[in-house]
Amino acid sequence: MTERYPIATEDEQTKAIDAAAAALQAGELVIVPTDTVYGVAADAFDKGAVAGLLAAKGRGRAMPPPVLISNVATLDALATRIPDWARTLVEELWPGALTVVFHQQPSLQWDLGETRQTVAVRIPDSDILRRIIDRVGPLATSSANRTTMPAATNADQADEMLGRMVKAILDGGESPVGEASTIVSATGDEPKVLREGAISIDRINEIIAPHGVAIRRPGDPDPAAEAETDLPATDADTEA
Repeated sequence: MTERYPIATEDEQTKAIDAAAAALQAGELVIVPTDTVYGVAADAFDKGAVAGLLAAKGRGRAMPPPVLISNVATLDALATRIPDWARTLVEELWPGALTVVFHQQPSLQWDLGETRQTVAVRIPDSDILRRIIDRVGPLATSSANRTTMPAATNADQADEMLGRMVKAILDGGESPVGEASTIVSATGDEPKVLREGAISIDRINEIIAPHGVAIRRPGDPDPAAEAETDLPATDADTEA
């Protein structure tokens, strides 16, 4: 049976965090409010749980979920060959609505799907969610909706779509942003936007300008004409 946990008070938050952490550590799925839209989360290092997340959303291994972490120090344990501009970007915008795709550390013992040796990483601007991550570790997280359906911006919407497939739902009311994160690739010679979301391309370019790089908008000339074949598929409408 799926339990719903309000998180309005400190006591409620403690109870909800305990329940979510226990469920995740047991290989279950949990619906959580994030700073963008509601997400469905699994222990990133639990192969069965990640497979369950993909199945719950109705998506295949070709669309691996992003990973949420709680602090920048964890990034180097998950990613390698991190460009200087990307470090500047995450130091400025994390925690926040920015997901960055990096080359993943080859030693990682997980199975997120067909990642092509990349990993999409974000630190959410949610104290409760970061506290859960501190307890459980990195979380594979995608928006709490069936693929092709609109992202859930409250617990009722998430419950309607995925409630029967999860152990717990943390109810944080309406999402403060209600818009998915911006996704940027840091796997090529230059930054590339995979989806413009809550953070604008202009804001990102302002931050990375001192490094002499910029994100080109769709239609801008690309002298390199380079296809990034090492990137995983991204469901632009359904990532938290």
